[in-house]
Amino acid sequence: MKKKNQLLLRRFFPEEYLRIIEIIDSDTKIIIRLKSVTSECECPGCKTTLTEFHGTYERKVQDLPILGKNVQLLINVREYHCDNEECSVTTVTESYDGFLDPYSRMTERCADFICMLAMETSCEGSARICKAMNINVSGDTIIRLLTKRFEMQEESICGTVIGVDDFALKKRHRYGTIIVDEATRKPITLLEGRDGKGLKDWLQNNKHIKAVTRDRASAYAAAIQEVLPDAMQIADRFHLHQNLLEAIQETLKTVVPISIKIPKAAEAEESVLVIQESEGDDKKRACQCGKLFGL
Repeated sequence: MKKKNQLLLRRFFPEEYLRIIEIIDSDTKIIIRLKSVTSECECPGCKTTLTEFHGTYERKVQDLPILGKNVQLLINVREYHCDNEECSVTTVTESYDGFLDPYSRMTERCADFICMLAMETSCEGSARICKAMNINVSGDTIIRLLTKRFEMQEESICGTVIGVDDFALKKRHRYGTIIVDEATRKPITLLEGRDGKGLKDWLQNNKHIKAVTRDRASAYAAAIQEVLPDAMQIADRFHLHQNLLEAIQETLKTVVPISIKIPKAAEAEESVLVIQESEGDDKKRACQCGKLFGL
């Protein structure tokens, strides 16, 4: 009789694709052997349903830890051959949608956890945390995971008003351009460089833009003017304040001298005595006052 409180491990794997054959438990690792139970596969090239497989091989992939132990899956996978002569794909490996990609070395749920941890911390930091949790992964592998998932994302559709600004990947060495949808206030895309070339290429495919808020970079202004001459270019509040401050500074430079001489205490006392002695002579007093204030 089955116990009601018994943990059924097979429920954590797609039963329509895989079946558990053996579980090997040690002090630091759990090895789970699985066998494919599917009888057909779809060709990723021509989308033809393949029913005859010509061989099998064993895949070793990593899964989320169980009770602090590293989990390795040994999966007996089938290989199918595509008979379509017009298709460029010849050999097709089984893929378990939502659980394991054809060439991945870890399950999708394990990759999801690592990417989420990396987004909240950093790639190297998440690698150290994963090591403490008995997940074998390096910082470089996490970077590749994040890059792959970024490239698989669908291109975001933006409104007619966008914001453009630069950001530093490495200060004073490498910069990029970020484009934000003004309606949703969410980033749309990241572009390489800040010379306006990437922005120009992006605007070529998004000619529905009617207004762009940007900083004072002339490269952005030139790119927008060239591709979208009818689009309104708006300076944001920060740069308006910065423009006002620079205008005030330039005005003050023309009115206030660059340096004002302040006389020493002895010179000031001598000048005051001269002024007191020459109270009756206006011209002399004016002359001495001029010496006092450096005129």
